[in-house]
Amino acid sequence: MSKHIPSSNRTVLPQGALIEFIAQGAYVKVSAVDPVTYIEVSIVGSASAGEAVLTQQAVRKLERMVYKAKYDRNTHASDVDAVVPRARRQETPSGWDL
Repeated sequence: MSKHIPSSNRTVLPQGALIEFIAQGAYVKVSAVDPVTYIEVSIVGSASAGEAVLTQQAVRKLERMVYKAKYDRNTHASDVDAVVPRARRQETPSGWDL
């Protein structure tokens, strides 16, 4: 089941979020998607927690991720896909390292 939820924080999520619930036994996976940036987050919670609580948590997590992508000066788009070179070992590897 999916539905559109308006956001309480209009600065970060101006068009709200799309919410999807997937029940798996005693647990529910809740996915939230920002329709503007297409950023998706998911949480897993107890099915007895209630739809409103799970929705609130998923939207709050989505707001944090969208805010971080838009406004965090320490995060750059080029940093996400950057390849980090690995250091080479100076000593000869032992039999356990092969």
